[in-house]
Amino acid sequence: MSDFHLAQMNSARLRAPLEDPSMTEFAEGIALMNALADRSPGFVWRLVGDSDHGTIAAPADPSRIYTLSVWESPEHLRAYVYQSQHLEYLRRRRDWFDPHGQHAALVLWWVPAGKIPTLRQGNSRLGRLQTDGPTPEAFTFRQLFPAPELSRR
Repeated sequence: MSDFHLAQMNSARLRAPLEDPSMTEFAEGIALMNALADRSPGFVWRLVGDSDHGTIAAPADPSRIYTLSVWESPEHLRAYVYQSQHLEYLRRRRDWFDPHGQHAALVLWWVPAGKIPTLRQGNSRLGRLQTDGPTPEAFTFRQLFPAPELSRR
């Protein structure tokens, strides 16, 4: 077992409010995708919002939603994202979300096992990724960095 787990935060700007008929399929799929994540191998934790649908909306911008979760490894997260039913929803993201343009929507970083990241930390890491590109502190699937090693004395 690793001393570190992989944290991920994903940000998206909704094309319409979740109550809009154009968003029905996405809104109905949120609970399904959250349940799928919860039972996926390597899943550790996810932030659960106050809303019925389990997403987190930014108070200053209710059209922006976030997911924040922790996984045992990049391989576990990758399997959930790209090798499960989640991929069907990922392929349809343009139906429900405005494009990010040059800005990153996903950031990954390592957290000590047992530590829970915050949305504030995720936004800080996303900002670092957008400013500095991939580094060991903020990266993506395209350029993964290994988990840090604890110094043992």
